[in-house]
Amino acid sequence: MTSSTTATEITPFKINATEAALDDLRRRLQHTRWPEAQTANDWSQGIPLSYLQEVCAYWADGYDWRSSESRLNQFPQFTTPLTTPSQSASETLNIHFIHQRSPHDNAQPLIMTHGWPGSIVEFHKVIDQLTDPTQHGGSAEDAFHVVCPSLPGYGFSDKPTKTGCGVQSIASMWNELMARLGYDSYVAQGGDWGSSVTTAIGLQNLGSCKAIHVNMPNAGATKAARENPNAADKNALERAMFYQQWDSGYSKQQSTRPQTVGYGLVDSPSGQAGWIIEKFFAWTDCDGHPENVLTRDELLDNVMLYWLPATGASSARLYWESFGNAFGAGAKTTVDIPTGCSIFPKEIVPTPRSWAETRYTNIAYWNELDKGGHFAAFEQPDAFVRELRACFRAIT
Repeated sequence: MTSSTTATEITPFKINATEAALDDLRRRLQHTRWPEAQTANDWSQGIPLSYLQEVCAYWADGYDWRSSESRLNQFPQFTTPLTTPSQSASETLNIHFIHQRSPHDNAQPLIMTHGWPGSIVEFHKVIDQLTDPTQHGGSAEDAFHVVCPSLPGYGFSDKPTKTGCGVQSIASMWNELMARLGYDSYVAQGGDWGSSVTTAIGLQNLGSCKAIHVNMPNAGATKAARENPNAADKNALERAMFYQQWDSGYSKQQSTRPQTVGYGLVDSPSGQAGWIIEKFFAWTDCDGHPENVLTRDELLDNVMLYWLPATGASSARLYWESFGNAFGAGAKTTVDIPTGCSIFPKEIVPTPRSWAETRYTNIAYWNELDKGGHFAAFEQPDAFVRELRACFRAIT
């Protein structure tokens, strides 16, 4: 750890919600003013009233945050100040991150980035497997030193107070974070916004990141796919059309008016829970109910990392900052460093390889799985770990 007087201080951190915050949460849950039930007898109008009421009643009277807090705090956590690389509106943000080193000295440094509506909670089932593979069916050669930062405006990272903190800025900040931790080289992984950040790390190619892995490749349909689609193209195009027509309202709101939606999300725990959990229904491989793949406690653990730090607005602003220009106008458009892609079948849009190859010119690992969705590490931790091991074995 460096001196506390320097701008590169790394400070130990523990999650520790106050009793006042937990009492306030229970009070708000108990006094929720509910709307009437949906008129459709399914999830097509959003999360059903009866289910959200059931979840919120459990959240108020059955859920044990202190147990979850203790479990999350078993991972070494820190904060460090990182500056957004903007000439016009740079600012320094204290970034929260897990940093669990492997017991194997030759482990490969790995930075993993979550997205929305996820958090570092997504990775809690895979960190031990990645850092100590000999205790979890792997070999010492599979070991990683794992770094999991909370995105700016998410979890316990600072909230940007100026514009300019989008995907490109975060990618540069992550490169600085890995250097500050003493890693001359590293590999990167991500899904959702984490995939965009990881892709931006590859695009910037500042020299320290040797390879990337994504489970949601950032690539659109090819001309051939639009004009003469094969079966994979048709599936992806149909899923993309469904998303645009029936599943993307949240992103339109967050990319255009994040402040407006933030008032309700920061004030109402039932509103924040509904806004998030509905996406776990829509985007997991869950057979029609999110609790078929994740426990209610796991769903609420993730919601708590939005509720406690009141990030309903600040997390949404990443959409405003990055939609339509995530990688920068006129910036390089292809990732040339070695890339691995794992395609889970219930991803929002399961990207065909031909599409991915237009963005990632050096795909060294590709696998299409038969189970799992958007929150790969959270839903299918064992498969996710196998994918990372196989990917970085093949690449590095």
